[in-house]
Amino acid sequence: MNISPGILALAAMGLVSWPGFARATAMPAVGSPAPDFTLPAHDGSKVQLSALHGTWVVLYFYPRDKTPGCSIEAHSFAVDQPEYTKRKAVVLGVSVDSVDSHQEFCAQEGLTFKLLADTDKKVSAAYGSLTNLLVTKLAARHTFIIDPQGKIVQVFADVKPAVHSRQVLAALDALGAAAK
Repeated sequence: MNISPGILALAAMGLVSWPGFARATAMPAVGSPAPDFTLPAHDGSKVQLSALHGTWVVLYFYPRDKTPGCSIEAHSFAVDQPEYTKRKAVVLGVSVDSVDSHQEFCAQEGLTFKLLADTDKKVSAAYGSLTNLLVTKLAARHTFIIDPQGKIVQVFADVKPAVHSRQVLAALDALGAAAK
């Protein structure tokens, strides 16, 4: 069966239901330690979550590089990078796409934050953000705010790409991450 990328993206956003589309595991709860990981980034570096203790982390999962909703969401995070810097927050995007795909996506969209390649899908699964669409596995559109101590303090499971970055910034402010 050939499923269009548009249907895949809509299903991953929860905007359409599809019989073969299901989430694989539950998301970690607010208040729990963020599952640690090390993943390759689009720029050739490796990112280890626990090495970022002392910093606010916005960890967002998205279905696919170069799709309309994912491009809108990534572009919004890129435009708002100065606001994240003021809040001493790092934005990390995660999908199951390859490092090469992430490199192309960053170049195409002018992204200035790291995109991480979860090609073995273990990190997406650990965060309850791996979805099954028939035989295809994708990251679901979820975001986790992780505090400087490494604890999950907010989860966004219903993400609207066009306004999501502003919602995350407001949440960081409410959590006390605003620059003093």
